[in-house]
Amino acid sequence: MCRRVLINVLIVAFCSGILQAEVCKIDMKECVFHFEVEHRLTMMRGKTLVFPHGGNVFAYDVSDTSTAEPIPHDEVITADGWENPRLVSVVNGQFPGPNIIVFEGQQIVVHVKNKLNSHGVTIHWHGLHQVGTPWMDGVPFVTQCPILPGQSFTYRFKASPKGTFWWHSHAGAQRTMGVYGAFIIKERTETTTEDLIMQITDWNHDMDSDTDHAKMIYGVYDGRKKWNPSQSLDSSFFSMLLIHSLLINGRGRYYQENNIDHNGAPLTVYNVKSGNKYRFRVIGTGALYPFRISIDSHTLTVVASDGYDLKPVETESFVINPGERFDFEITANQPVGNYWIRGITLEKGRYRRADAILRYETATASDPKTNRQQCTAAKTCLVLNCPFTYYPEAYTECVTFDQLKSAVNDDPAPVFEPGMSKEYFLNWAFPGVKPYPGSVNGHPGSVNGRDFHTPDVNPLLQPKEWSSPCKSPECGDDRHCLCTHALEIGGGDTIQMVLMNMGMGKGWSHPIHMHGHSFYVLKMGYGNYNSSTGAIQGDNSDIDCRGPVTDPKKSFCNNATWSNAAWLNGRVPRLELNNPPRKDTIIVPTGGYVVIRIKADNPGLWNMHCHIELHSMDGMLMLLNESFTEIPSAPKGFPDCHSYPPSPYRMNLISKAEEHQQAQEASDSAITKEKYHVLLGLLIAVLSLQTILVLCIFCVCLKKTKSSNDKYTLNTNGAKNGGNVNKGFNMNKL
Repeated sequence: MCRRVLINVLIVAFCSGILQAEVCKIDMKECVFHFEVEHRLTMMRGKTLVFPHGGNVFAYDVSDTSTAEPIPHDEVITADGWENPRLVSVVNGQFPGPNIIVFEGQQIVVHVKNKLNSHGVTIHWHGLHQVGTPWMDGVPFVTQCPILPGQSFTYRFKASPKGTFWWHSHAGAQRTMGVYGAFIIKERTETTTEDLIMQITDWNHDMDSDTDHAKMIYGVYDGRKKWNPSQSLDSSFFSMLLIHSLLINGRGRYYQENNIDHNGAPLTVYNVKSGNKYRFRVIGTGALYPFRISIDSHTLTVVASDGYDLKPVETESFVINPGERFDFEITANQPVGNYWIRGITLEKGRYRRADAILRYETATASDPKTNRQQCTAAKTCLVLNCPFTYYPEAYTECVTFDQLKSAVNDDPAPVFEPGMSKEYFLNWAFPGVKPYPGSVNGHPGSVNGRDFHTPDVNPLLQPKEWSSPCKSPECGDDRHCLCTHALEIGGGDTIQMVLMNMGMGKGWSHPIHMHGHSFYVLKMGYGNYNSSTGAIQGDNSDIDCRGPVTDPKKSFCNNATWSNAAWLNGRVPRLELNNPPRKDTIIVPTGGYVVIRIKADNPGLWNMHCHIELHSMDGMLMLLNESFTEIPSAPKGFPDCHSYPPSPYRMNLISKAEEHQQAQEASDSAITKEKYHVLLGLLIAVLSLQTILVLCIFCVCLKKTKSSNDKYTLNTNGAKNGGNVNKGFNMNKL
């Protein structure tokens, strides 16, 4: 009883003061939630425009904020406080959407109603493996048909494994329009550590995400001035996404160019008590940029990533990419006051910041006056999860993700066995020789030169209605092709993948997300950097791009292998096989690679893609076709979809169905005629029998009537006339 009360108290602490949450109690077997997806506008309270001032918002017609009553923050989608309202997509009226908090092993039911006017929607449960329910993974035209405007769809699946996950739309650019939220699966164990959720994203307060994508393809201008994209700290590139602000849990501020003056919009506040320990569950919900997270005057102890526990590492800050999650703990051991929680981009020459406030109990409700830790020779700053090996700031050191270890000692990497294992080299890049119209970075996003061709059906359940194979020579070395790229895996085999960003299409680091699995991270290799500036100069020499082009800078790197043949068949040196950390989203550094492994034991059709929304929409994705014949049957009535005219296969099905119907109708007609004749014969027989019976009855009655008349007639002539005397009733004997 005490255990249950403790957990429920912690859930209340989880939700208070941050975002509204949908909470399932620990004793429930099934947890039911309702999502309504619709459009809203920022900086509006109902039909009233608001403006920010001093950390609050006021109605548009307020002239004296010192005497006016502020509008409650939770009644307005403020974003960065920009006063011109922007269209957002929301769930249950919230931005971000409601956080779902459940316990491991519970059955989850989510009823989704699409109330958007012009867009289909699906919901993906990011990080959940969907074992036994692959048709609930929520990917349009891969595992389900989109939920069209006005339609509803019910998701049913098991909450597993435990950890920090999130849900988001997987349709087009809806995720960064606001259709996302945290999904926390808690262990059924006692803990005194309170949980706090942090969702961080980049934000453009002028344009919705569809417009962002179109401008990235066709050009971004600020007035009549062409806007130049940013570079990363290692001189690699960021795509053409103009942002104005960063948000934490849907709130932030718009800063002027001096990075000091701002519009005073309200921020997310985390309330803490002195001496208590807190676990922050941080989710990278952004469209493009990585963020470096820190809290002034507090050491962060990173304890988990993507739902899997790590051996604790104390650090000044860590980097989180779109799709990733990191859990860290702090102890509220500083003087009572307000402290900045910071998230900054890794842009060179541009400083953009996300702000939130860590507020100790009894501290004044004011902005912090704290500063970031000063990195010195005596106190070096460690930055965990760098996308490069050199951080270009004095006394700052990088800790790459493959330097971390799993917290458990009984989860080794799957063994690479000849005949039961396979190795694939996958280059996530933008290679090309000629400009490619309508592509993000001049050339389409691709995996090994294959630009993903999205089906127009649900191939998980309609596999014979779609075919777009990746054939040679169209999909050969140093060539582009458009096809539905899929790896055939299964049978419990060990699958080793080498994820790369190399050749002429490198220059952008990519956070790669795998559906259906959490992979083991065995090793990361980085490019060659300038020793003084940290700028990327070339590819890692461990990889041989092969192909007809010998110059690595001009190669598409579509058919790579290890430079040293002795590394094949799982014999790569310095792999972490005993305590590898597990993730479902990993940054692939430009010019470098990541070695990962999975056990192909989860039948399904799983998406694998760059989690930069713009890159995924541009074709940088593929499928894992895993043990397709063993995929469990979908629930009865599961929707299918197709274009018109239908595919030849569907037309054949329609023709066969029509033929069957005609045959059935003919059979029914024959049966009906036969039944008619049988019934007619039976009717005639019955009528005949009835007629005979009536005649018989009539004859019998007639005979009886005659006999009766003879019996009661008095003959006065007696024997004289030769008749018998009718003795009838003898009254004298009565």
